[in-house]
Amino acid sequence: MVGEDVVLPCFLKPPKDATKMTVEWGRPDLKPRFVFVNLDGKEYSADQNEAFRGRSSMIPENLKNGDVSLKLSDVRISDSGRYRCYLPREKKEYFTELVVGSASSPGISLSGLDVSSSGVMLDCSAAGWYPEPEMFWLDGDGNIMSPGAAEKSTDPDGVYTVSSRVTVEKRNNNNFTCRVQQRDINQSRETHIHVPDGFFVPQPDCSVSIGSIVILVFTLIIGAATFTWKWRQTEICELIINVFYCSMRRHIYPCIKIFKQTQNV
Repeated sequence: MVGEDVVLPCFLKPPKDATKMTVEWGRPDLKPRFVFVNLDGKEYSADQNEAFRGRSSMIPENLKNGDVSLKLSDVRISDSGRYRCYLPREKKEYFTELVVGSASSPGISLSGLDVSSSGVMLDCSAAGWYPEPEMFWLDGDGNIMSPGAAEKSTDPDGVYTVSSRVTVEKRNNNNFTCRVQQRDINQSRETHIHVPDGFFVPQPDCSVSIGSIVILVFTLIIGAATFTWKWRQTEICELIINVFYCSMRRHIYPCIKIFKQTQNV
């Protein structure tokens, strides 16, 4: 992992004293390619790659047993690669692959509400991962959820930032987990979150709403009909009174004319 010390193995077979031997450690993809050179028992740094100066060494007490392994201190992502251990006198070479990993714990945040599903949207993000990781969500029972493909980006050094969003619905315990892992370096990080019941929007009861609307409309119709009936009743009563009044004063014809005009209206 980044910042740690690692040892790249290399051994003489059969074992013998390598104290005065020349050992070359290098990376073929670099220029200059030399990571560390032990020349006849002494460190030779003239052609050493600057990226490894002060960070590479061999363990002197192990040389007597034929152990010519390379120690790298404070490793970086850029140290990842294929290393060559070369023994000129023996005319032998050995290769070792180094993968420097980087990991961090993910962070979870509530990003909003999904009214259409009465769910809560959760965001998860983790930066500083190498090699490329995978991210997924788990419910409270440990079952993998399906939020869709995670979004990934890299910085100039090739280090990954990964993020994912999932919409969760109300469950028995409302516990959810965001996990990030990288199998090649055997690293895994996870963060848990509990979403309170109050964060979930209850689904509207459509049957109750429609029933209420029907009752309201029916009430309005009955009310309008009652109002019209009462209004017509009042109009007829007023007409009868007027006709009666006119007849009492012996003006029958004008009263009948008024009655006909009222009917036409």
